[in-house]
Amino acid sequence: MSKAGRGIETPVALLIFNRPAVTAQVLGAIAKVRPQRLFVIADGPRKGHPTDAERCAQTRQLLASIDWDCQVTTHFSEINLGCKRRPETGLDWLFAQVPEAIILEDDCLPSPSFFRYCEVLLARYRDDCRVMMIGGFNPLGSIGRGVESYCYSMLGSTWGWATWRRAWLLHDPWLASWPEVVASRLIDRLFPDPGQTRYWYDVFARILDGRLPDAWDYQWLLTCWAHSGYRLLPSVSLVANLGFGAEATHTFGETPFQKVPGEMVEPMVHPRLMVRHAEIDCAITDLYCQWEGFRTTRHGRGAERNQ
Repeated sequence: MSKAGRGIETPVALLIFNRPAVTAQVLGAIAKVRPQRLFVIADGPRKGHPTDAERCAQTRQLLASIDWDCQVTTHFSEINLGCKRRPETGLDWLFAQVPEAIILEDDCLPSPSFFRYCEVLLARYRDDCRVMMIGGFNPLGSIGRGVESYCYSMLGSTWGWATWRRAWLLHDPWLASWPEVVASRLIDRLFPDPGQTRYWYDVFARILDGRLPDAWDYQWLLTCWAHSGYRLLPSVSLVANLGFGAEATHTFGETPFQKVPGEMVEPMVHPRLMVRHAEIDCAITDLYCQWEGFRTTRHGRGAERNQ
């Protein structure tokens, strides 16, 4: 809390759609820190999904439960923009109004310390263009790297995150920089293991040829890489993803990640050296390969997606 009895001053943005049950849990977590400003970005119902209109309305109605002193600003779409354009257009709208924000999707359940973690690092790196975002989710659950509270990564997740207008303005949603990325061998240099290199080339190939039409976060990932921008990764995962299951768009089945968010130990300890933790990035890429059924040949040649 920034002042006695008042909520956090950093704006919080919540992206919602048609899942009132998980949205209620995330909104409950937000209520514990009582942000003074809450921005809510909502997608509209899909054509051909008869229950969407009612479920979208039920989800939006949850805002009526806000009972603390809070300025709520909404950006509701009456048509369905989808998993790519709704977050992108919503974040464009958000950062036209505020210089920095903490961002949660409707299925990303944060611990209370997630907000403090974001506030501290938003202030610390506000004018440091070497850092482009603060991730609250750690796919590995935790990392053993001494007592440091976070590390410098190229893979900090957008399952609960924070960033600044200065970084979002660089976003390249249509991968216009891809020819330069390929020519510079940027991915090869970030992930020199051939199997991991092929995994990341496959991800962006699927976006470019339309097999992965509704992604937005991979484009944001490549934007950070293209600008040599770190994505901070917490030593313990401060966010749990509730979205795995039959209603999900991308995350079907049982979650391979922890189900309960952890807590950041205070006072936070900042890394002494501003150096990428490449071993962690490689371990996370290996985890993604296993999750997506992507076979890799470590320290060999080639990789392929399981059929």
